[in-house]
Amino acid sequence: MTHSYRQPGVVLTDRRFTVPLDHADPAGETIELYAREVVASDKAGQNLPWLVYLQGGPGFGANRFVGRPAWLGRALKEYRVLLLDQRGTGASTPANRQTLPLRGGAAAQADHLTRFRADSIVRDCEAIRPQVTGGAPWTVLGQSFGGFCTVTYLSLAPEGLATAVITGGLPSLHAHADDVYRAAYPRVERKVAAHYARYPQDVERARRIADHLLGHEVTLPNGYRLTVEAFQSLGILLGGAEGSHRLHYLLEDAFVRTPGGHELSDAFQEEVQGLLSYAGHPLYALVHEAIYAQDHRPTAWSAERVRAEFPQFDAAKTLTGDGPLLFTGETIHPWMFDCDPALRPLRETAELLAARTDWTPLYDAGRLAANEVPVAAAVYHDDMYVDTAHALETARAVRGLRTWVTDEFEHDGVRAGGPRVLDRLLALARDEA
Repeated sequence: MTHSYRQPGVVLTDRRFTVPLDHADPAGETIELYAREVVASDKAGQNLPWLVYLQGGPGFGANRFVGRPAWLGRALKEYRVLLLDQRGTGASTPANRQTLPLRGGAAAQADHLTRFRADSIVRDCEAIRPQVTGGAPWTVLGQSFGGFCTVTYLSLAPEGLATAVITGGLPSLHAHADDVYRAAYPRVERKVAAHYARYPQDVERARRIADHLLGHEVTLPNGYRLTVEAFQSLGILLGGAEGSHRLHYLLEDAFVRTPGGHELSDAFQEEVQGLLSYAGHPLYALVHEAIYAQDHRPTAWSAERVRAEFPQFDAAKTLTGDGPLLFTGETIHPWMFDCDPALRPLRETAELLAARTDWTPLYDAGRLAANEVPVAAAVYHDDMYVDTAHALETARAVRGLRTWVTDEFEHDGVRAGGPRVLDRLLALARDEA
């Protein structure tokens, strides 16, 4: 059953689909996918081509837009848009601390979660495409991890694509997670330096908070244990257009004077718990490193291991001197499964995923080299989340892929840039620019 309703300038329709949990066993267990169809009000009766949007993450449902902001307004000029909640996210059949025990113990949960990577997401798209388009190929817009999924789509089922557009999401075709994080930590350090250059007063503020956390046990209102490493992980904000400013405003009023001395304010703690909690997107923590796993090597908590190669990120050592505290970026660590109440019950499951060695390939280099689908990709110079060198190497490996390399935007350019990013990439894909 579908339900349609209106917002300013658009008609929305809720759509639900049933797909196999394991596409290798199409007659077996099924799960539900949710997607929101969006069409411009003045085009609602027209036969339009389709664009399916693949959200970044992994583990996030599609954007809940109101009206036609960001890239959506440009897309609606010529497409019906399908905002897909990838399996396990949003309003699709969930995978979280409440539902995963239905699978059984930690080993069964880990086995279950191996089916939540890009290859399964692509096969989901191909399973629902005939119901949506009548069998016609569609255009895909992949943001960040959605771009990783798009490269997998080009590898597994290019016949389903009319055009592919990628924003901040060209993955390495062969790098292990260790290679990804060895490239990432220096980029993060550059972003932190840029933040302190903009807001030099934040050097002392960040050091003061870190020093307080090293000497005190702080539990946030939702039960999250705020350690100094958790505080450093707020650096993930620095990869977005407004992230440096958001971090600055967070730091400026962290403390309040109480009868027992200065403490972290309730307002600070409330905002921090919203930024750090994985309650709304636990799959991000569970399968994040697995998006880089393709060979017979375990990821083995790669970000945690590689961090040890960059001692400048050690807060305790930093505070023995007078240097600035370094924040970290898009990394998942085992301590998160101790600190976050939404993740604690899943610690053993996460350990089993980190030790796993039977990951299947996500990309087909031969098929990408013979690609015939028009593809265009925005590569953001010094993107904090996706290594530029890795992205450009992959761009060269995909036949016909056109890149737009720019330092005008951060990783969220497709949102922050309004219609301009999608407009430019569609023109590139069509050989009009």
